[in-house]
Amino acid sequence: MDRMPDTAKILPFSADERSSIAMNSPSPGLQSSGEGRTPPALFDAAQEFLRSRGGGQGHFQTPMTGVHIMRCYQEIPQMRRIYRPSLCVVLKGAKQILFGETTLIYKEMECLVVSVELPASGRMIGASPENPYLGMSIDFDVAMLKEVMQQLANPPRPAPASGPCVFVGQVDVPLTECVLRLTRMAMTPDAAQILYSSVMREICYWLLTGPYGAEIAKLTLPDSHTDRVANAIYYLRDNFAQTLRVEQLAEVARMSLSSFHQHFRAMTSMTPVQYQKQLRLLEARRLMVANAANVSEAAYQVGYESASQFSREYSRNFGVAPKQDVMNYKALVARGAR
Repeated sequence: MDRMPDTAKILPFSADERSSIAMNSPSPGLQSSGEGRTPPALFDAAQEFLRSRGGGQGHFQTPMTGVHIMRCYQEIPQMRRIYRPSLCVVLKGAKQILFGETTLIYKEMECLVVSVELPASGRMIGASPENPYLGMSIDFDVAMLKEVMQQLANPPRPAPASGPCVFVGQVDVPLTECVLRLTRMAMTPDAAQILYSSVMREICYWLLTGPYGAEIAKLTLPDSHTDRVANAIYYLRDNFAQTLRVEQLAEVARMSLSSFHQHFRAMTSMTPVQYQKQLRLLEARRLMVANAANVSEAAYQVGYESASQFSREYSRNFGVAPKQDVMNYKALVARGAR
C-alpha cells in the first residue's frame, strides 16, 4: 500500500454528521461497463498515476485542467464545497452527496453528473486502508458541449420543465473508454496537451447522445430555464457577501419572481436565500481554516452584520460551532498524518 502523505494539504475540513435517508437516483438505460466493476486497465492506470505523484491519499491534479483523481483511506465526515458542472466517476468504493434536501449515493462505475454550480456536501463511504475510495472528476467544457450539440444530426430535446441539476447513472462502455484514455494521458503531459480536447469532445458526444442527453443539453441552450437560473447563480456567486433581494436575482434571470423561485428550487433543491447562505458559510470556513481568521472577522467578511447570528447559522448548517469546527479539522489532519 502507498504511504500516507501530509493530509493537511489534501483532506477537507470536518462538517456536520446529520443523518439523512440516502437513496439512489433512478438510472434509466445506461449500460454498465461490466456489472458495476471497474475494468482492470482503468483501475491500474489510476493507481500508476497516483504512484507517480508519490502515492497516498488526497485530491490529485492531473496535467489536464479540471481533471482530478481522488483517493481516500479513511471515512471522513461530510465535506462541503461548490460542485462545478462536471462528471464524477467512482472507480472503487462509494460516495454520498447531499444538496438541499436531496441525498444521492453513487458506487463503483457509477457517475454523478452536475449541470450547474451547486453548494453540496459529499463523503466517501466505508473508505479504509484496505478498501480505499478511488474516483475521478472531469469538469465540463460548456463551450465544447455547445459546439458538439450544434453538430448533431439529431440533437436531444430537453424537457421544458426544470428538474434536479444533479443525477446519478451507470458509466457505459464509450464513457469508460474515454475515462481510461484521460487517465493514461495524465502520465504524459505532452500528449495530454495535444489530445485532451479530442477526448473531451468525445465525452461531450456520448453524453449528449446517451440516455441523459436531454438533461445535458440544457447546459447548451441559450435562454432556457437552466441557462437563466445559471446566470442568476453566477451573479449570486460573485456578490454573495452583499445584501441581495430575490427580486434582483429574478431580474438577472429575466423571469417572474414566482417562476424563478419554482425553477431555482427544482434545480438546486434549495431556495436562493439558502443557496446564498451556503456560499457565505463555505467562504467563512475557508477564511478561518486557510487564513486563520477569527469568527468575527470571517462573519463580517462574508456579509454578516452579527457574529452571534453567524455562529448560530454556522452551527445549524455544519452541526458544530465555528471554533470547534476548526479544531475538528486540525484533529482530522493530525489523525490522518499519523
